[in-house]
Amino acid sequence: MFETLSDRLTQVFSALRGRGRLSAADIDATTREIRIALLEADVALPVVRQFIARVKERATGEEVSAALNPAQQVIKIVHEELVGILGGETRRLRFAKVPPTVIMLAGLQGSGKTTLAAKLALWLKGQGNTPLLVAADLQRPNAVQQLQVLGERAGVAVYAPSPGNGVGDPVAVARQSLDEARRRQYNMVIIDTAGRLGVDEEMMAQAIAIRDATEPDEVLFVVDAMIGQDAVATAQAFLDGVGYDGVVLTKLDGDARGGAALSIVELTGRPIMFASSGEKLEDFDLFHPDRMASRILDLGDVLTLIEQAEKAFDADQTATLAGRLVSGEGFTLEDFVEQLSMVRKLGPIGNLLGMLPGAAKNRELLSQVNDKDLDRAEAIVRSMTPEERRNPKIINGSRRARIAKGSGVAVGEVSQLVTNFFEGQKQMKAMFGGGIPGMPPMPGMGTARRAAAKSARKKGKKKPARSGDPRRAAEITRGSAAQEPGGTAAGAPAGTAGPGGGLGGLGGLPEGFSDQLADGLANLPSGLNFPPPSQGNVPAAFRGGNPKRRDKKK
Repeated sequence: MFETLSDRLTQVFSALRGRGRLSAADIDATTREIRIALLEADVALPVVRQFIARVKERATGEEVSAALNPAQQVIKIVHEELVGILGGETRRLRFAKVPPTVIMLAGLQGSGKTTLAAKLALWLKGQGNTPLLVAADLQRPNAVQQLQVLGERAGVAVYAPSPGNGVGDPVAVARQSLDEARRRQYNMVIIDTAGRLGVDEEMMAQAIAIRDATEPDEVLFVVDAMIGQDAVATAQAFLDGVGYDGVVLTKLDGDARGGAALSIVELTGRPIMFASSGEKLEDFDLFHPDRMASRILDLGDVLTLIEQAEKAFDADQTATLAGRLVSGEGFTLEDFVEQLSMVRKLGPIGNLLGMLPGAAKNRELLSQVNDKDLDRAEAIVRSMTPEERRNPKIINGSRRARIAKGSGVAVGEVSQLVTNFFEGQKQMKAMFGGGIPGMPPMPGMGTARRAAAKSARKKGKKKPARSGDPRRAAEITRGSAAQEPGGTAAGAPAGTAGPGGGLGGLGGLPEGFSDQLADGLANLPSGLNFPPPSQGNVPAAFRGGNPKRRDKKK
């Protein structure tokens, strides 16, 4: 919706970056370009004049001249003023003290009121409410049937006592719906009213009668964001005739210039409360002025992206996947397909990438990203056997031909996917192990990986045990010799202890040691005098001290 405006503003601010000081001529040229960009985006002329006047006043003041980076300060001013004309703060629904809370939708025919009623009901249901949809549009053909179908898809009850198509009293239906909601204990009532191709007295009178009969807590004006300047005139006419508390913008995913969103709030004084950005019932959320301003200025909307991910992703599933990512090789093609399905729940991949900062500068590259590419990758992996998904290294030429035939793609695409998967594995191992040049290892990740590798090497090549006590060394050697007939471990060189001996690193046992521990200790070679061990640290079987010293004491 705001691509043209975003591109123009990005070009304007890119010219400011890198300048140490901004002169009065620089500020005049910048505000002139911003004015042209807003007018081309179909923003109302009075709004543009007020906006430019506020930006110019702040940009020529002390706020910019004293800033360390004047260019970034100007961008900050424009961002804050954009937030201001979009409503400032997020406006949330007011709930009735005594249920049910009544919400009345009004607007022109074709603005998307009926679809938006179902979207709002699904959104409220996700917030823990129990909404009831009321079919009070009894004039448009099949409006009642459309609401019933949408209510069934959303899992929300629909109150439709009249068949519609010109039959029935919409005011009586709206009044009776409140009694129905109290009787069946619904805490939210959403009334879908009739529209017209243009503003007329009959439509206004019917909307006023429904408003007086139900006394709604919120009256929401539904406006099509693609109709341009006429949206402002229609919004003002409804405000004067019926009155409303907030605005809901629909079709924000269209390719129109979107100036209506920047004009309605400033001219009517009513905030934008909700925004619909797609055809699916889930493409609906609160309108956040600060996030929309950030997207217009190509600063990204990461908060909305995070919120969507939290809704779509399962916490346990994400934690399990994160553990496999850390392990590197533990991440398989099965996990890759699972990750693809999680990403697809967030919506079109182009919309997700468009929420990242700097998306406007790379719009041509982002336009090349296609959801069908993800579908093809998933089809390739689904055509593999479970063993091939767990261990892609076994995929040879014949297997690739079979996979390509099963997924309906060329063999080269299968090879490319497998190659890219191996490259991704290497990058993950480097990332979590600290192997990326210039980047430190992730906290705890590299240490854990190195400890695991060291432990595996120790298991494969276990060092022999050692002892500084010759008696204990002889006992260890005797136990090792008992395991092998020849006195040494199989395959060990002569004169060295085997894996159980523990003295191979010291050059072997001294010559003269016999198989019996007592004889070995008695026949130690001359010149080997060991200090007497501490009695507290020697087992009871070996205690006894020096016999000569004991004789002297006697």
